Amino acid sequence: MGICPDSRARREAHPLSATRAWQMKAGVMLEPGGGCRPRPPRWTCIKPWRAPSSALTDLRCTSHPRLHSSVSPDLPWPAHSLKMLRKIATLAALVTAVRGQAVCSLTAETHPNLQWSKCTSGGCSNVAGSVTIDANWRWTHAVSGSTNCYTGNKWDSSICSTNADCAAKCCVDGASYASTYGAVTSGNALSLKFVTQGGSGKNVGSRLYLMESESKYQMFNLLGNEFTFDVDAAQLGCGLNGAVYFVSMDADGGASKYPGNKAGAKYGTGYCDSQCPRDLKYINGAANIEGWKPSDGDANSGVGTVGSCCAEMDIWEANSMSTAYTPHPCANNAQHSCSGDACGGTYSQTRYAGDCDPDGCDFNSYRQGNTSFYGRGASNTVDSTKKVTVVTQFIKNSAGQLSEIKRFYVQGGKVIPNSQSTVAGLPGNSITQDWCDKQKVAFGDPNVHKEKGGLVQMGKALEKGMVLVLSLWADHNSNMLWLDSTYPVDRTGPGAARGSCSTTSGKPADLERDVPGSTVIYSNIKFGPIGSTFSSGGAQPEPSGTATTNPPQPTNTGTNPGTVPRYGQCGGNDWNGPTVCVSPYTCTKANNWYSQCL
Repeated sequence: MGICPDSRARREAHPLSATRAWQMKAGVMLEPGGGCRPRPPRWTCIKPWRAPSSALTDLRCTSHPRLHSSVSPDLPWPAHSLKMLRKIATLAALVTAVRGQAVCSLTAETHPNLQWSKCTSGGCSNVAGSVTIDANWRWTHAVSGSTNCYTGNKWDSSICSTNADCAAKCCVDGASYASTYGAVTSGNALSLKFVTQGGSGKNVGSRLYLMESESKYQMFNLLGNEFTFDVDAAQLGCGLNGAVYFVSMDADGGASKYPGNKAGAKYGTGYCDSQCPRDLKYINGAANIEGWKPSDGDANSGVGTVGSCCAEMDIWEANSMSTAYTPHPCANNAQHSCSGDACGGTYSQTRYAGDCDPDGCDFNSYRQGNTSFYGRGASNTVDSTKKVTVVTQFIKNSAGQLSEIKRFYVQGGKVIPNSQSTVAGLPGNSITQDWCDKQKVAFGDPNVHKEKGGLVQMGKALEKGMVLVLSLWADHNSNMLWLDSTYPVDRTGPGAARGSCSTTSGKPADLERDVPGSTVIYSNIKFGPIGSTFSSGGAQPEPSGTATTNPPQPTNTGTNPGTVPRYGQCGGNDWNGPTVCVSPYTCTKANNWYSQCL
C-alpha cells in the first residue's frame, strides 16, 4: 500500500474509513463466551468495522465530493494551475511506480498530540505522544490522481485487479482528524465522536493508535506492570462500544517486515487482532482485493481472502450499561497473515480454525452475577454516568509468567476492587488460568483460551510489547448484544445475560440516526510498575473527582494464610482479612478504604 504523490498538501482529509466492529476487527462477530467487534470510509463514510476483530466499524467512502479534484474545493485555484498540479502528480506517480510501490499525500498527515505519563516508584513524568488513525479508515485512491480505488464495499477493478497491482497503483492518504473523523485531542485527553458529518460526508466510528514518533507506534511491555486511564462513557448507550485494548502489531506498522508497505505506522498500517480480520483493505504491504466479497448486509464492508492475526488484550470494552476485560492469546502472538476459512474468527465458517483465541476469557461483572456493580446512577457501585479511573494490573509469578490480571476502579475518592463472581463454582474477582477454566465449564463454552496457551501465552505477548488502540464503534454483526444484553438471544442459564439492554437494541442504523453525537473521552493514561500509577510525585491527573491514591495491589497467596504478601491489601474500611504483612513489608494506609503491604 502506498501514500500518494505530492500534488499539493490538502488541508482537509477525505473521509474514507470506518469504525471498528466485534473485537474490532472488521465486521462484528460474537463468540460463544466472549465478545466481538468492526471498521473503513468514503466521501460519505459509513461504518463498517474495528477490528474483529475486536470491533470497530469500517467506513468506506462512496462518493467523496472532492474525489475528482486533487485540490480542496475550499482552496480556489485557477484552471491552468489545477492542470499543472495534476500533471505533476501524474508524473510523480509514474516515477514512483517504477520503483514498485506508490506513496501519496494529497492531504497532509499531521498526528494530533496526546500526552500520557510514564511512572516509576518515584513518581510519574509526562510523555509527549500523538495518535494516528487506522489505514482502513483512510481515503484509498489512485496514485495517479484522486479517483477512488475503493468505493462503498467494492474495489475498482478497472484500476487494479491483483493484490500486488493494487498496492502499487493505490494509496492511503492523510487525515483531517477533527472535521472528518470526530477525533479531538486536548492535553492528555482524546475525544471520539460516533458520527461526524462534515462537508465531505458522514464518518462513523474510529480506531486510533498511540505513537512514539512520527513513524513508530508506542510499545507497552505490560507484564509485571499496570495500565491506568480515565474514561467518561456517560454518553454511550446500548449498542455502542468505547474500546481500549492492546494488540501485537509491529512497532513500524510492518514497514520493515514487508517492503511493499511504504505507508507504515505513520498512516496506521499493520492492524491485527485475535479475530484474524479479513475486512482489511491492506495486509502485509499488499492489497486484499483477490477474493474480495462485498458484504450483503453492510454497504461499506467486505471480506477478502487474507486475514491479519495477533494476540489481543482487551482492557476496556464498554458503554454506560456494561463493561468487560478479556485476554486473547494466539499460538503465534506476533502479527501474521492467514488465508480464507483457515483464519478462524469472525469471518470464517469455522470459528476456531485459526491459531488465535477469538473468544478470550472475559470478566463482565453483570455476566458474573453482580448486576448492580457497574451501570448508570448512584445505585451502582461504579456509576458510569461519571468519569472513572480504570486500573489493570498484570501480575507475574516467581517463574516470570503471567498469573493474574486484576482490575480496580477509582471514583469519588474511593478505590473499588472488581466485583466478586457469584456464579456457582466460579468464585473470584480477577482473571487467572484456573478461573478461566472454571468459567468455560460453568458457561458451557469451548476452552479455546487454554488451547492457545492461556495466560502464560498471553503473558509472552504482554512482555514483548503491544500497541495501544483507542476506539469507538457499533456492531453490524451482533448489535453489541455480546457486551450489554442476552447473547445469543435465545440462550438461558449462567453466562447468557451480559447486560440489561434489550435484545432488540444496538442496531447500527438506529444508533446513527438517534444518537450520532455520542462521544467517549479517554484521558490521563498512565503506565508503570504495579503500584506506581497513582504515586504522589510527578505528573498528576487532571481534576476529575478521582483521588490520586494507590490502587489495591495483587493479593497472591502467601505461605502463612494469616499474613499478607507484598502489594496485598491489609486494611481499610470494611476490610475483614489479615492485617499483618509478610516480612519485611509494612501495612501502609493509602486512604480510608484501602491499605496495602509496601
